[in-house]
Amino acid sequence: MRRGKLLVATVGILGLAGCATFSATGGFGRVEQTTRERLDKDVKWARSDSERTTLQTRVGELLAKPLTADDAIQLALYNNRGLQAAFFDLGISEAELVQAGRLPNPHFSMLRASKPENGIREFKIEQALTFNIFALITMPLAVEVEKRKFAQAQQLAVVDVARLAAETRQAYYTALAAEESVRYLRKIRQAAEAGAELARRMAQVGNFSKLRQAREQAFYADAALNLARSEQSAIAARERLARILGLPDRNAIRLPERLPDLPKTVDELPGVEQAALDQRLDLQAIRLETEALAKNLGLSKATRFINVLEVGPARVLEGARDSGYKKGYEISFELPVFDWGGSKVVKAESIYMQAVERAGESAINARSEVREAYHAYRTNYDIARHFRDEVVPLNKRISEENMLRYNGMLIGVFDLLADARTQIGSVNSYIETLRDFWIARGDLEMAMIGKPSLNASARATIAATGRADH
Repeated sequence: MRRGKLLVATVGILGLAGCATFSATGGFGRVEQTTRERLDKDVKWARSDSERTTLQTRVGELLAKPLTADDAIQLALYNNRGLQAAFFDLGISEAELVQAGRLPNPHFSMLRASKPENGIREFKIEQALTFNIFALITMPLAVEVEKRKFAQAQQLAVVDVARLAAETRQAYYTALAAEESVRYLRKIRQAAEAGAELARRMAQVGNFSKLRQAREQAFYADAALNLARSEQSAIAARERLARILGLPDRNAIRLPERLPDLPKTVDELPGVEQAALDQRLDLQAIRLETEALAKNLGLSKATRFINVLEVGPARVLEGARDSGYKKGYEISFELPVFDWGGSKVVKAESIYMQAVERAGESAINARSEVREAYHAYRTNYDIARHFRDEVVPLNKRISEENMLRYNGMLIGVFDLLADARTQIGSVNSYIETLRDFWIARGDLEMAMIGKPSLNASARATIAATGRADH
């Protein structure tokens, strides 16, 4: 009777061992769905040559036309190899989940000894097949821990997608504004070159002082230097965009001629802090991590004294080879003589409390980050609108008035050239403020999803101008 019960238990354990299997999508379906809901974009995980070929076809279709910001983000989600590498964290986490749902392999042990005794060879043979019963008892708790870790890996994968989208948006607007600035700085250099040449000729015939000629020449030298810096920054910005898009050649990118216009109105977000706390994926991932650690703490307490308990059928032969086996069972477990598991529990509790404190810090930081991002968004909108509605039209009106005065011979050609340079410079400044607005808007969108890259506009200004005090 006892042997029959043991056999039934053994069969049951072997049946449970085959329950955990891998899913068809590796958990990526949730990442795809969340990406569509949050970013309105499509994302794919290329795990075969055919899938990679399909993605490359879509990449080619996007590169066949000038890229919009949305096209650039979609291209990056298809073609960025770093993102594809990050998706394999899902495969790793799923493998750990499946492993947690499978029993360890049974252990087979055998002892064979013999010696001749009075012309007869005596044997001692012990055979045992044991199973880790304790692993079966703690399996539900271990699986629950790994399920939460797998859900956290899915959340983090979406955060990686959102972060790449934000970086792409920033790189796109930076590259577009840099190339547009190059075109305007070329006009400034042309005007400065014309002024320097005119000053040189007038100085030759004695109608211009050496000091005024030197000033015009110095302005031309500065204009040429600024243009060279701007061209280098434009190349660097395009290279950065190419890296994010996963393209080996920056010339494969086709960009529009100018930045998008400033929106007519700004978005009002009165409940931006609470919305960020409810929606941010990084906070959700931290909550899942904390829950997993809490479950892991329970597992540590459950295995504090005994973490190995193996049982299984055994048989023993003693004496002559044909004397028959004695059948029974073998039980083995760890005795808590020297290590009572206290350090393991304390470690688990410390890790859990550490995660709780970090979760609280992340919530506080999230509120601050979204406030900062929203303020930058509103401020950059107001600055860009001021340039568009006040500064640029005012400089244009001044230029028109000076043209009338020049035609009336009230001012000279150098005053007219200086005024033209000022007008072109105001337009170029508007381009930079418009770029800063679009980057700030992207930072705000990222702040509602995950940790944003704040102060991006300041870094973009340094990248476009080569100096921080622009």
